Amino acid sequence: MIVASGGNSELEMEDLLEKIKEMQQGKQVLEEDLKQAQLLRKNLQKELDTLHAKQYQMEAIEKEKEESYKVLQFKCDELECEAKRMKFENQLQQLIEQHKNLYSVYSPDRLPSEIENLENVRLQLLKAEQVKLGQLNCVAEEIKQALSDTKA
Repeated sequence: MIVASGGNSELEMEDLLEKIKEMQQGKQVLEEDLKQAQLLRKNLQKELDTLHAKQYQMEAIEKEKEESYKVLQFKCDELECEAKRMKFENQLQQLIEQHKNLYSVYSPDRLPSEIENLENVRLQLLKAEQVKLGQLNCVAEEIKQALSDTKA
């Protein structure tokens, strides 16, 4: 829009130049903002990459720990089975020892000597009984004697 009057066109020209300057300044501000945004994006991308690397490390550590846990669990189960087997073996050994002891006491080979020992014990008890009966008879006689002495 060119107007015939010269004064107005200079004003319009100055307005246009002023608007161009404002737009150039706005463009510079936008370019600066864009640079800052790109720098921020770059920094955030670096931080994201670092976090991803840490995530992968943590996942690797987690897998290692899970494997270690599985190995430890397996070893624990093995030890429990071994302990149960050892307990069973100990009980079996005790039973074998008890059986040996019972067999030595009640073996057919020992039966005649056991019968002889029991017979000897029986005879000793009979002799002791006879001695005690004799002693009782003596005491009874002494009591009778003492009673007859007191009556007389």
